[in-house]
Amino acid sequence: GIALPHTGPHATPEGIVQVAQEAERLGYEAVWVLERLLRPTAPIPLPRGGFGPMSDVYATAYEPIETLAFVAARTSRIKLGTSVIDALFHVPVALARRLATLDQLSGGRVIAGLGQGSNAPEFEAANIPMKRRGAGLEEFVAALRAAWRPDPVSFKGRFYNIPESDVSPKPVQPGGPPILIGGMAPAAIERAARIGDGFNPVGMSVEMLQPAIAAF
Repeated sequence: GIALPHTGPHATPEGIVQVAQEAERLGYEAVWVLERLLRPTAPIPLPRGGFGPMSDVYATAYEPIETLAFVAARTSRIKLGTSVIDALFHVPVALARRLATLDQLSGGRVIAGLGQGSNAPEFEAANIPMKRRGAGLEEFVAALRAAWRPDPVSFKGRFYNIPESDVSPKPVQPGGPPILIGGMAPAAIERAARIGDGFNPVGMSVEMLQPAIAAF
């Protein structure tokens, strides 16, 4: 797959479509988009230690699902993936409906890459405590899958509840789009194996990933 140019100073609707259509013509399997709620201007903790500014490429970031819906209307085969949506900034039933709508509009081409987020200012803006990570992501995925099951659906958890309701549309793909759990820590790999349909090694090369998997 290939990332769409939907972030940074050169992100344009025309560029996004051009890359998606050329990727489909060349036989790529999927196009991918990320989610960035905001770009803090103050230094932030970096994934591998220390502090520093977030790249200014994230000062502009088109919303992921809207971008993929735009691309879906202008392509016919290529899969549409999120790498990743920060699940905890959303409501499970609302995200389930948005992804199901995209799956319907695209003819079943969605890949749902979900992560728990790591940027403290984004958690502050979303009014979600960072301590909800881990357990919150696992419950979110369970509630998301519940909303994709046949109506009526219901879910009761520690963080999320869905009263018995009809929640439609349902995805085209049976059981819903495949869910890839993003991350870079050993705990993320274990979580992906347990609750996901695959692992999205965000920011990890093959050389970095192999020893992390071997640890299990």
